[in-house]
Amino acid sequence: MGSMTTPADVHDVRDPEQPGRLLAIERDGLIPLLRARAEEDFALPVGACPGWSVRSVLAHCSAALTRVVENRFEDGVFSPESNDRDIAERDGWSNARVVDELERGMTEAGPVIAGAGGKLDGLALGEWVHAGDVRDAFGEPGAYGGAGLPDALALLARITRERGHVPLHADLDDLDEPLRLGESGGERPPGRFIGDGPTLVRLYTGRPVDGAEFELVGVEAKDLNIFG
Repeated sequence: MGSMTTPADVHDVRDPEQPGRLLAIERDGLIPLLRARAEEDFALPVGACPGWSVRSVLAHCSAALTRVVENRFEDGVFSPESNDRDIAERDGWSNARVVDELERGMTEAGPVIAGAGGKLDGLALGEWVHAGDVRDAFGEPGAYGGAGLPDALALLARITRERGHVPLHADLDDLDEPLRLGESGGERPPGRFIGDGPTLVRLYTGRPVDGAEFELVGVEAKDLNIFG
């Protein structure tokens, strides 16, 4: 009797359109929100990125996407030093110009990421997470959630499996089927998470989970962080 294909296994087949779809969904929600905010809101601190303001995060995101669109990946790109230079290059820009560049990047980077064979998929997930950071800084509801969450969770699951991350089975309020993350070779029993999708995203990206209700068994939160 052959092995049965589970829904979790199906996720391992890369959907090249998924990263671009995630960016487009987030663009359609985030850009109008940014354009409606007062200028001083762009100076608010972002708790998930110490030392960065909302504007810093947006400048980092727009610069990264512009690099993708223009295929500019010099040595050291996306290092902390490179990120700081990208932000500094935009110091003289208006907030509106940064938002315009971000909108263009979120629109045009998708096809480039789709054609990159998977090596840029994590960047799309990172952009979506940073959008959650901005929503969080604004006190907006739905940070690390919303319409893009299913695509973000599927991307997160595949990326953690490709990286051989610690195995975890997540029973999510937001999905009908359990989500399997991390390596599945059986070397260690999987941990288990019970809770909602935004909290799982926070755990995997090192964001604070203060006040969130969830269960995490068999693995420590610090072991989940894909950016750690």
